[in-house]
Amino acid sequence: MKLYYSSGACSLASHILLREAKLDFTIEKVDLKNKTTEKGDNFLNINAKGYVPALELDNKQILTEGTAILQYIADQAPTTKLAPAAGTLERYRLQEWLGFINSEIHKTFSPLFNPATPDTYKNTVKEYLAKRLDFIANYFTQSKKEYLMGDHFTAPDAYLYVVLGWSNFLGFDLSKWPNIKSFIERVGARPAVKEARQAEGLS
Repeated sequence: MKLYYSSGACSLASHILLREAKLDFTIEKVDLKNKTTEKGDNFLNINAKGYVPALELDNKQILTEGTAILQYIADQAPTTKLAPAAGTLERYRLQEWLGFINSEIHKTFSPLFNPATPDTYKNTVKEYLAKRLDFIANYFTQSKKEYLMGDHFTAPDAYLYVVLGWSNFLGFDLSKWPNIKSFIERVGARPAVKEARQAEGLS
């Protein structure tokens, strides 16, 4: 398999999971502005949507959308328990978390990256994001679990770790949520996470 990625983007979650699953894969960096790969290929010929992640499977098919890719990776290594078995209620709980992170956290960060976004709107976005983080913090407090699906690291943890990491670049202070900061530190200490970050040139 080959993962097309951009350093520190949401594709980092798929990269982390590939390493957690101990699968055989390569990575190729994408210049998202120019839509070219590091080998000089037109990325739009690989993924017409123009964004990462994109995963080239062993049969040369291209799988896109991070939430689908994360589940595909997990299913290739079922003994790692990176996702519950398909068809179980727990699998739908995992999809519930992936959907929440995708629509309520990931996409909420998007306007904060755009320098053209007015400051007044950025403040509104940050207020909305804070409410979503209140929900996650309350979940950790009430469940007393270390990870989103319990005491075992799974696909949504990689995704949440990556998108929350963007707060460092956007001036969004997470100190209000100490258990979320602890979650980030806990995930960040995992060997697969360190390896993925190093491979992408992240400090």
